[in-house]
Amino acid sequence: MSHVIEGEDRPGRWLVTCDHASNRVPDWVAGGDLGLPPADMARHIAWDPGAAGVARALGRLLDSPVICSDFSRLVIDPNRGEDDPTLVMRLYDGSIVPVNRRITPAEIDERLERLYRPYHAAYAGLAARRADTVILAIHSFTRCLNGRPPRPWQVGVLYSHLDERLSRPLIARLQAQPDLCVGDNEPYSGHLPGDAIDRHALVPGRLNTLIEVRNDLIATAEGQQEWAARLAPVLAAALEDADG
Repeated sequence: MSHVIEGEDRPGRWLVTCDHASNRVPDWVAGGDLGLPPADMARHIAWDPGAAGVARALGRLLDSPVICSDFSRLVIDPNRGEDDPTLVMRLYDGSIVPVNRRITPAEIDERLERLYRPYHAAYAGLAARRADTVILAIHSFTRCLNGRPPRPWQVGVLYSHLDERLSRPLIARLQAQPDLCVGDNEPYSGHLPGDAIDRHALVPGRLNTLIEVRNDLIATAEGQQEWAARLAPVLAAALEDADG
């Protein structure tokens, strides 16, 4: 299975997505083992810890459908274009991915056909269910990359300069909360040609935003619920601002 859909029949305008929801390696990929130790497979290099729980809770609060990937980003990254050189990572944050080091074009094609493309087909189908769909992508980030200083943000809003309609008011409303350090296109830029937002939101012209929550804040189910409850009303208000 390439993905899990929750609340497909919910009437809300949002489509909540979680591209890096799982660290699962299917059995047909090297016997389900990429050659990394379990500690590495639990890290942010293999998935976005806590993001799926936040996405599912937001879907319930916004009464909208949710789609989550069901394979590790190290198998193939659904948030990259098919021609992106980082589609299948061989080295990530200091960890070499043994099975990917000598991957063949045929093996990449199989991962595309069995995982990547079915995920995006389902994503596209959900996005097309109504004309005014708003894409809300949920991710998480690690507080500190190997050898780097700690990141100061608790939450970041990522967007492309091609469409800031929803992200700008969302950032403003989050920054109005005095206890939050909010990243404006941090910890990295939200513009990546060919990525999921580009494909499903920018090209068809849908309102969109991408939220990154620091993963230590959403390591538990309680933290995931708390962040969803905090974000949902801010998102609803920002959408009203964007609709203007």
